[in-house]
Amino acid sequence: MGIIAFLILGLLAGAIAKALLPGDDPGGIIVTMIIGVVGAFIGGFLGGLLFDVNPVDEFFSLSTWLAAIIGSIVLLLIYRVVASKRGAGR
Repeated sequence: MGIIAFLILGLLAGAIAKALLPGDDPGGIIVTMIIGVVGAFIGGFLGGLLFDVNPVDEFFSLSTWLAAIIGSIVLLLIYRVVASKRGAGR
């Protein structure tokens, strides 16, 4: 998959993760997009390690989308925990 397709996938995965986990996150849409792209990368990497597959082969593959969305959800949850602890320490 090309870099542009990967970025689009990550942006959409971040939006889907945000829709599945609504809430008031610091950073707005820019942070959500970054979380989506990084989450897609992490999801693809972990999918390859755990299941010995390469889920980032094709843009329209279900495994690619699931890995990207799950990676984005996990990263969004981690971001919320870190951001809430940082805000509570002020």
